[in-house]
Amino acid sequence: MSDKTVLTVTKEDEGKRLDVYIAESLDNLSRSHAAKLIEEGLVTKDATILNKKYKVCEDDVIQIIVPQPQEYNIEAQDIELDVVYEDKDLLVINKKQGMVVHPAPGNYDGTLVNALMKHCKGSLSGINGVMRPGIVHRIDKDTSGLLIVAKNDEAHTFLSEQLADRSLSREYYALVNGNIKEDELTLDFPIGRNPNDRKKMCVTTKNARDAKTFVTVLERFGRYTLVKCKLQTGRTHQIRVHMAHIAHSVVGDKTYGIKKEAFKLEGQLLHAKRIEFIHPRSKEKMEFSCELPDYFEDVLQKLRKMNME
Repeated sequence: MSDKTVLTVTKEDEGKRLDVYIAESLDNLSRSHAAKLIEEGLVTKDATILNKKYKVCEDDVIQIIVPQPQEYNIEAQDIELDVVYEDKDLLVINKKQGMVVHPAPGNYDGTLVNALMKHCKGSLSGINGVMRPGIVHRIDKDTSGLLIVAKNDEAHTFLSEQLADRSLSREYYALVNGNIKEDELTLDFPIGRNPNDRKKMCVTTKNARDAKTFVTVLERFGRYTLVKCKLQTGRTHQIRVHMAHIAHSVVGDKTYGIKKEAFKLEGQLLHAKRIEFIHPRSKEKMEFSCELPDYFEDVLQKLRKMNME
């Protein structure tokens, strides 16, 4: 089932990019969602499929098909969740290392979404489809820390707009290989698919998207450096790719890091420690932080002890 909407462009909106125009014209539809509908060929004018860069003209009649969210068919599973905050619009979850965020081939159960289906009893946003209900943004399987989950489409749309305009703030702590001499770094390198391995990302200029990470050194341990990474963009594997690109890969990163690590780790020492956003209903600033996981803190304590000897 789908809903069909027809919009007629007024003089005041002439010249706006198509995805911007649609997002501004339809309630509860984010710019990113509008862009997705355009890319899927669901936005037309005179039966012609439009590109999201199309600039609307006065009296254009734009037809938009918005598919209704499918009913969830994901199994609700009784999996323990570390809920940092919850209200009727959203949750903030502290995801443990090793948990996949949403079902995908090879991981159809045991995911964060399976746990959310049980916890929220199906009350989740449907904007991202059947496989990713409520998921506003993701973090990697072997990365721990904070992420936001939307319980309804209105909250999802509002939070997605903050992701798009980069007002939703995310800070990560990472232990990286090598000694970073600078106290602060700005890593501004575009990221795209690795042409030699489609499962991996890399710094490239071919079919890439801009990516920027602000890095602040927190503590030095000679062969290792503890850093804080603040994301301006949110590309797949962004911090891991950027740090590896400057020869300071994240410790424990089996995909982009060094082959032999000194510590026996299940995954990378990368933790989404702090998140800040505007609440979709109250419009109040919300800020949350969480402690480093024990396995991360244990490594730091060992390094501090070695520094003192």
